[in-house]
Amino acid sequence: MVVVAEQNVGIDVSAATLSVEIEVDTGLVQRLEFANEAKGHKALIKRLKKAGRPTRICLEATGIYSLDLALALDHAGLEVMVVNPKVAKRFAEAFGERSKTDRLDAGVLRQFARRMPFEPWRPPSPQRLQLRSITRRIDSLVRTITQEKNRLHAASVSSLTAAVRNDIRQHIAQLRRHVESLRQQALSLIDSSPELRRMLRRIRAIPGFGPVSSLQILGELGVLPQDMTPRQWVAHAGLDPRQYESGTSVRRPARISRAGNRLFRAPLFMPALVAARHQPHVAAFYQRLLARNKKPLQAIVAVMRKLLHAIFGMLRHNEPFDGSRLFSTPTP
Repeated sequence: MVVVAEQNVGIDVSAATLSVEIEVDTGLVQRLEFANEAKGHKALIKRLKKAGRPTRICLEATGIYSLDLALALDHAGLEVMVVNPKVAKRFAEAFGERSKTDRLDAGVLRQFARRMPFEPWRPPSPQRLQLRSITRRIDSLVRTITQEKNRLHAASVSSLTAAVRNDIRQHIAQLRRHVESLRQQALSLIDSSPELRRMLRRIRAIPGFGPVSSLQILGELGVLPQDMTPRQWVAHAGLDPRQYESGTSVRRPARISRAGNRLFRAPLFMPALVAARHQPHVAAFYQRLLARNKKPLQAIVAVMRKLLHAIFGMLRHNEPFDGSRLFSTPTP
């Protein structure tokens, strides 16, 4: 039996488990499952190192679950490649794989590691990881505040007692204090890093981006790989258009995929609305889309994509925002 030179590994990451497929010999694979927690990561690393040969690990970018695993593997000295889920899906389709289970996905990722150019994942800096952790916690608390506000509104028209309404108000006030404290911690963290400070200053200078949206989007883009392209940013945010055609009769209007990171997409919406009303070049672009019979929401999504491209260019080249470079000169 011929032993392969490298140990190719595919890992399908879910919230609770890791479905792992390891190529132990040519044509022979081993399928294992580990808990997606610190103990499970440690057991997986021990198993992978047991072979004593070069290991190529491939997993999908699935938010915080894949990030924690990738960090553990990297810290253990194992090379890992983190691929965009859409890229992995297209790779599976090219192999004729139509079903989707954790076990099948792990096999597809193992094949990806074996057949495709291996691009080692580079972990973000500790500061950037801390910042994303804080901004995600802020987002969670803000959504809880919204839920509590809805409960308070319902309580005002229902038979709930005054004690319940008062408790909800106190909870909202407490959550707001927590949010403000976390924002101050995030700003202190940014202030300790010249690079993060520069990035925040550039984003804040874009018309429509206030302190809240700027901080939220910086938390997400700060951990993105440095070699990503603007189009990959757009896909990561789920703002890439998705066509649907079947035969010659079914042609649905294109819509954004929404297959990306909601926390990277959501902070762009309000800035796009503001810029479409108050920034001359953006407003001209927005009105031109409306003149082409685009719906207002479609036009705003297009502005969101343009703003994402603007952020990319500004950060990459350390230049201020210039609407004329992205949008046509507005008519007088």
